[in-house]
Amino acid sequence: MDIVTSQLLRRAIPLFTALAVSVLILTVASILTLGREIFVPFALGILLAFILAPIVIGLQRLQVPRMLAISGAILAATVVIVALGFVIATQVTSLVGEIPSYRNTVQQKLESLSASAQATGNGPFSRAAVALEEMAADIQSMASGSEGDGENGSAPRRPIPVTVENDSSILGTISAIALPLLQPLATFGVVIIFAIFILLQREDLRNRFIRLAGTDDLQQTTAAIDDAAKRLSKLLLFQLGVNAAFGAMTAVGLWLLGVPSPALWGILGGILRFIPYVGGIVGAGLPMLLAFAVDPGWSMVIWTAVLYLGAEAVLSNVVEPVLYGHSTGLSPVAILLAATVWALLWGPVGLILATPLTICLVVMGRHVPRLAFIDVMFGDRPALSPAQIFYQRMLAGAPREAYDQAREFLRERELATYYDEVALEGLRIAHEDVARFAVQGERLQTLQGSTFELVDTLGKVRTSSNPKRGKKNLTAEAAAAVDAAGPDQEVTRKIQRREDLSPEWQGDRPVVCIAGFNALDGAVTAMLAQVLTRHGLGAEAVNLSDLQKNPPSAREAEGVALVCLSFVEPLSTVHLRQAVRRVHRIAPKARILIGIWRQRDPAMLQELKRRVHADALVTTLNGALAAALDMSSQRTVVPPPETPAPPNVTDETRVEAAVPVG
Repeated sequence: MDIVTSQLLRRAIPLFTALAVSVLILTVASILTLGREIFVPFALGILLAFILAPIVIGLQRLQVPRMLAISGAILAATVVIVALGFVIATQVTSLVGEIPSYRNTVQQKLESLSASAQATGNGPFSRAAVALEEMAADIQSMASGSEGDGENGSAPRRPIPVTVENDSSILGTISAIALPLLQPLATFGVVIIFAIFILLQREDLRNRFIRLAGTDDLQQTTAAIDDAAKRLSKLLLFQLGVNAAFGAMTAVGLWLLGVPSPALWGILGGILRFIPYVGGIVGAGLPMLLAFAVDPGWSMVIWTAVLYLGAEAVLSNVVEPVLYGHSTGLSPVAILLAATVWALLWGPVGLILATPLTICLVVMGRHVPRLAFIDVMFGDRPALSPAQIFYQRMLAGAPREAYDQAREFLRERELATYYDEVALEGLRIAHEDVARFAVQGERLQTLQGSTFELVDTLGKVRTSSNPKRGKKNLTAEAAAAVDAAGPDQEVTRKIQRREDLSPEWQGDRPVVCIAGFNALDGAVTAMLAQVLTRHGLGAEAVNLSDLQKNPPSAREAEGVALVCLSFVEPLSTVHLRQAVRRVHRIAPKARILIGIWRQRDPAMLQELKRRVHADALVTTLNGALAAALDMSSQRTVVPPPETPAPPNVTDETRVEAAVPVG
């Protein structure tokens, strides 16, 4: 293959990939649509098995035999489903017989609304009044059983004779009754059979799924899938309980208000509430319409709306957060997209199954690496890591967005933890791009300016001093950052008072933090100075380049107890040793702490500390804070011996200069 053909094929690969993905999506959608008669019962069986699994496991823990536990759970579910079906059929039959009696009330209300609309004058309200008058006339015509005379005085239309043939055969009667019930009963039977076999073969199905997911780390995969199955079962069971409570509350409330067929609307509302955000409100539509038709006034309609809104508010904001939190694990856009897709494929049943099925897929995506793209597409967790989000916002010049996320984070963790686990990790990623000249010029200036602005703003935020912080309702992004950061270190709880410090640490600025020459050294140094100041150690951030231009005198350095040399990545060991010597010459009594924020190898750090003669060498802001607090509590300070400068450069120095620390 020649070079030109190879280049053309390489350029065409994205197009071929897009076409392959499109064909795959269309193929899967076609299979799901054409095979809905098979897949819908199977999906219902899976969900029923997930809901009944905790009940079966609980019965088995009570020493109930496995088969008996499954039979009892299935029998209970069957009784409940059949009872609900019987109630729905009874309520619908009763409601159909009562609907004609509500025509007069509807007509009177429409006429009243028409008169009110006409009183407002011309415009859209007048056109609405005309429409209401026509609706009232139609209702009156249906109630009288005939149409009124037209403008031309024509007589009403004569009835059309209809011939009724009576099929008195028993077979015909049985067919007319049984055929409409045959398909629902068959579907129900298939669902029950699927649920029974899934519960019986639960461990075998899990092992087969583990084989498909991969057996490289069998222990971790097994634990992940077991945990996902338990969480999903509890989630669906809790959702079923909460939605059943919603249906019971609304049914009782509608019964007290006098709305006809309250049990029907309660069951319908509980089913529709499986559609998050809008299901409960949509379920209020028909009861409100019926209340409009029943009550001559408006109080029943208003109280029906209040009932549904109140029940939804209580369950969404009080009950659900206690049971399983606000989130179902899906992003709002994913929920709407899933509802649309499943409704298009499977109709109304797909609309009800959309959220549970998508939750199943997302849970599998979180625990199975090969399906991780599902979690990225539909999950509510951020697609990027907290450090990547931080870097992206700094690069885009959006410190305000980063501040909003940081403020949420600081409701649960301390500032030093945020800087270490989010900001510093993000700047390490940024350092890689800066080192390979991918970020330079105006973009580098934006990155620096945004970071300094964020640090300055966070310096004004005060975290809670209460160590027993309750669980807050964090955004998904902040919650992911808190989970990734882990708990605060103990040192973040310590704040020194001036009277508890050693005498040499009681000045206004006992700590000087010096930033290196790297483009990002200044930002990390500002974070370090801010953390030390927040914990009772007055600190000032300066640049090494400024000190070289205007070196401080020995008199100016008398009140300095600690000098922090801050580098994302120093140039070399020689560079560090020279910086330490300069500090010793200017402030011989000060201790020296070196922060190398990119280095993580403990052995190399220990060797580096020995070579540069520093009092402490750290790689995190929490480590720097702990070292500084430990030094400030000591009552005596013994200055380290000054290392004389060599008369000339030795071979060892040349070797050290050639090997960078990072």
